[in-house]
Amino acid sequence: MYHHVKKLMYTVDVSDPDPRFGKMLLEQFGGANGELAAAMQYSIQGLNCEDPARKDLLMDIGTEELSHLEVIGSLARMHLKPLRKNGEAALEDPLIAVVGGGGVSLNNSQGVPWTSAYIAITGQLEVDLRSNMAAEARAKIVYERLIDYTDDPGTKDALKFLMTREITHLKAFGQALESMDKKPLEIGNLKPDEKWVDQYFNDSTGSGDLGDDYEGPWNTGDEWEVVENPAFQDK
Repeated sequence: MYHHVKKLMYTVDVSDPDPRFGKMLLEQFGGANGELAAAMQYSIQGLNCEDPARKDLLMDIGTEELSHLEVIGSLARMHLKPLRKNGEAALEDPLIAVVGGGGVSLNNSQGVPWTSAYIAITGQLEVDLRSNMAAEARAKIVYERLIDYTDDPGTKDALKFLMTREITHLKAFGQALESMDKKPLEIGNLKPDEKWVDQYFNDSTGSGDLGDDYEGPWNTGDEWEVVENPAFQDK
């Protein structure tokens, strides 16, 4: 059961509205890495989850993401306000001004409608938690970039709050994953084929102008068998 409280999770204050920046903010409202996508992803994962403790985690964070959607939507609407009255400002984005009346809608910054294709749900808890960690990391980077494009103090404060909560959620998802006592390669129920799992294919080879081959823990050590130029190996 949801209950709307008429108070933003974080107070939003915009002293210098910027319609162009308001349009950019829509990326976190109706974009691929935005708050609606996160809210739907975690909540639906929670509905599918048979683990009561981690179901509670998913529903908690999914609900908070709806609160973030309200914050970013309020922030975007404040920046888009000039489009509702100023004809010259409306020229910055006729779609928002004419179709949406200068308000927010479920589109990204380029006017592309939100789609459920943004949501990653597998029904396999350890996979979904990893997807959620990646989603939080992507959202954090988007907020960083948005902060770079505004000088409005109140806007920066609100965006820093939202950016910080992405790290909080990443931490919670990570700890939930660790608590499952699953090794990084323990995904699902079937074990990988021992013949192939430890082979590193050196598929991008060359030197000089074409680039060099490099070594690291991803292709060196006793656990790895490096296969050079597999495309040219006899089958």
